[in-house]
Amino acid sequence: MSSAGQEKRVQFDFEVEFLNGGGIQGQGFRLDIAGEDIDDQALAQYIVKDMRLLMVGRVRILNKSIIVEPHKRSRAAAVDSDKTSGPRLIDLSHTIEDGMVTYKGLPAPLICDHLSREQSRALYAPGTEFQIGKITMVSNTGTYIDSPFHRFADGADIADLKLKSLVGLDAVVVHAEGMSSRQVPAEAFGAIDVRDKAVLVHTGWSRHWRTDRYFENHPFLTAGAAEYLKREGAKLVGIDSYNIDDTGAGHRPVHTTLLQAGIPIIEHMRGLELVPATGATFTAVPPKVRGMGTFPVRAFATLAD
Repeated sequence: MSSAGQEKRVQFDFEVEFLNGGGIQGQGFRLDIAGEDIDDQALAQYIVKDMRLLMVGRVRILNKSIIVEPHKRSRAAAVDSDKTSGPRLIDLSHTIEDGMVTYKGLPAPLICDHLSREQSRALYAPGTEFQIGKITMVSNTGTYIDSPFHRFADGADIADLKLKSLVGLDAVVVHAEGMSSRQVPAEAFGAIDVRDKAVLVHTGWSRHWRTDRYFENHPFLTAGAAEYLKREGAKLVGIDSYNIDDTGAGHRPVHTTLLQAGIPIIEHMRGLELVPATGATFTAVPPKVRGMGTFPVRAFATLAD
């Protein structure tokens, strides 16, 4: 079958030698390309620029192959079909449904009618009807944001969160799916400028949503990663896992470090595989609720054309 007109990606290995000694290697890298091929020099320049490498002596491109595979941005565009032009919106929130368990041990939401359409017909003119719904739920339901009040009694609650800290943030995505360890360390963020950014960690764990596996042995950030993100000035941190902390013990060092620094946390995200490492903006706004430390959000990424 001909691949004409189909999107292409290049897969390759590389070796980098530094002028002051030493080197690094990478295997199985994939990169979207616009045409039928890309030369080794262009790939070498991409590696140096993307990884912000200094004092590079030589870059070797090895085992290069061109494969037919949808571009990440193309997959993202298919997520939001409401618009035919303009910015592309990537929904990063789970749908809240009746009976859905988000966090093991916490009750599922109850969603029902407060006033059904049938009941409303007695209250309005013929042909006019309404539905008024009712939901009973804990605040840790679905994709939700943690404010400092969640961890600290004197911290800012959901109503105190400033819109400028939640809307249109420059986003960076750490694609950590397929790690050999459940821990995402500080080193995973070392080559990324996180200052004033929404730092979103893609572990792929959202594929287990609504299954028993979702609650056990999930990926999480290390205490050192939280300290690094705090020190480097991250504005918000999100993850597509069951918890940003290791739930195998009672300590929550990541929550403690980030929330004490006023850095909101978003957990139980989805769809991060559709968001590029850089170039998107991120928005996640909860209702303005007083006295709550957590609350569901409609989180989304915006990709410019």
